[in-house]
Amino acid sequence: MSDASDPGRSDLSDDAPRDTSKRLWLHVALFGLTAVSVFKAGTFFGSGPLFAIPLLSILVAHESGHYIAARIHGVPASLPYFIPVPKSLFGTLGAVITMRERIRSRNALFDIGASGPLAGMVVALPVLAYGLMHSPIAPNPSTGYSQEGQSLLYALMKRVFAGAIPAGSDVQMHPTAAAGWVGLLITMINLLPWGQLDGGHIAFALFGERQNKYARVVRSCLPLLVVYNLVSFAGPILRHRSAMPYAVALANSAFWLVWYVVTGVMARFFGADHPPFEHGSLTAPRRITAWLCLTLFVVLFMPTPWAQY
Repeated sequence: MSDASDPGRSDLSDDAPRDTSKRLWLHVALFGLTAVSVFKAGTFFGSGPLFAIPLLSILVAHESGHYIAARIHGVPASLPYFIPVPKSLFGTLGAVITMRERIRSRNALFDIGASGPLAGMVVALPVLAYGLMHSPIAPNPSTGYSQEGQSLLYALMKRVFAGAIPAGSDVQMHPTAAAGWVGLLITMINLLPWGQLDGGHIAFALFGERQNKYARVVRSCLPLLVVYNLVSFAGPILRHRSAMPYAVALANSAFWLVWYVVTGVMARFFGADHPPFEHGSLTAPRRITAWLCLTLFVVLFMPTPWAQY
């Protein structure tokens, strides 16, 4: 899902490959457990294989992008540690790659940060397109259904590949469409321009030390999103215009609260400010791509990533 460096370590250790080999069993075991967990989660969307195989492909592409970019720049990086979450909606929290030292080159920082989301999107977009072409359009029930988060890019993809959608109706996601949508969600989270998330790497490579101030603003906006969702879901209940239980309204509003806590934990272990890089400028093509990545975050952004009705 993201990569993290340890600013307290400064050694370019020659034994990094041996360490990776020693832990190969752990990487394989975590991937196997994640695969099982994601296959089981796929039954919620109608098919374990049709959900799990494309989603795992997106995750592998994402993490491979980070790993290959790190190797190209000579930055010691671990193989991905996939994170299984049994009995959860998607079956996983993605994966992380660890690096034993901070990334010293500005260009390397950008390449490693951007390569994961871009590689993941290369797989996620055709997966989503295929899934939407096989997703029927039907009226939404009045209650008892789940609504996936909407973003500008997802809305465009639905219009192009699923066709016109009448008011009160929506696509009933094919399992492969659900996998592609989860790929968009994961990319959106990773592109959040904060800390050592991928978006934090990209923004820090682009803005330098100013990004530490911008990141604090970004994190301070997460509770505002919680309030927005609480008003959206609990407000109609208070006005007696909705029979939604308060517990469901709170659950629908909790996503960004969870990520406010997660970023706080990350700040505690890795530092709130991004580790600096050595003096140097970002090349013009990378600067353009960095702005495109930040724009991608905007078009992927989902104010309410998941809701029950």
